[in-house]
Amino acid sequence: MSRPMAQGQTLDGAASSGLARWSRSVNIGGGIITLLTIIAAVIWAFPLYWGVITSVKPEADVVAPGIQLIPQAVTLENYIHAMFNTSMGRWYINSIVTTVAITFLIISMGVMAGYAISQLRFPGRRLLYLIVLASFMIPFQALVVSHFVLMNDFGQINTWLGVILPQLVYHPIVLIVYKQFFDMVPREIREAAVVDGANEFQVLFKIYLPMNWGITTALALVTYTATWNQFFWPFLVITQEPMMTVTVGITQVDDAFGVKYARDLAVALLGAIPVALAYLIFQRRVTQAIMLSAAIKG
Repeated sequence: MSRPMAQGQTLDGAASSGLARWSRSVNIGGGIITLLTIIAAVIWAFPLYWGVITSVKPEADVVAPGIQLIPQAVTLENYIHAMFNTSMGRWYINSIVTTVAITFLIISMGVMAGYAISQLRFPGRRLLYLIVLASFMIPFQALVVSHFVLMNDFGQINTWLGVILPQLVYHPIVLIVYKQFFDMVPREIREAAVVDGANEFQVLFKIYLPMNWGITTALALVTYTATWNQFFWPFLVITQEPMMTVTVGITQVDDAFGVKYARDLAVALLGAIPVALAYLIFQRRVTQAIMLSAAIKG
């Protein structure tokens, strides 16, 4: 009787030893991953930190030799100059108006076109969708000349419409995402609503759209961010400083005695604030959109 017990105790000891070794390896692996994550986060955040501390330094400290990771003197003079001695306020208005308009129009057109291609049956539906997919193969630079000529012919140079209209065709991914989402919704839902007397607009805005508010928020955030950061087209179509957007206007902040690094960084950080705030506010909605999409696919 004693021998089986000894063997059982030996097996239990071996299992416990193996479990302990596995736990130690997991802890070591997790520690290494955590350390690498921290290092990557520090590397990613350092340029942002450097920009912030540089923007609050006097210009003499910025150009002084050596590296100052902690500013010896802090001043808001650069931000005050950016807000009151430049056209930053007007640039903000231009960027907000054009960005909000572009985001609203792209989301509105994307949801309606995606619903039509997904749920309705009409001649040329597949061809239309193939054209949308083919638009990915056309580089933005190939359209710049034609867009500029059209805006010039329509008299929309140095206007909000001149900035807005051409950018409405730069985001076909919005239509594709909506189409894929609507394809995953059971068709019985639409058929039941139609039987009850609902028209297509009621089905879309009262049934389908409320089902994907998370995806709509995520697409709106991505479109808003990309539009706010757009530089090339606004730079081409806007030549008058009062009509410039923030991304173009910050290139006009200069000084008669040369480049002012702290002042330029202050202007750049002020221009990035709306995008950062939008992401922080709607970050949870983006996560919900991803979870919702996964649940529907499941």
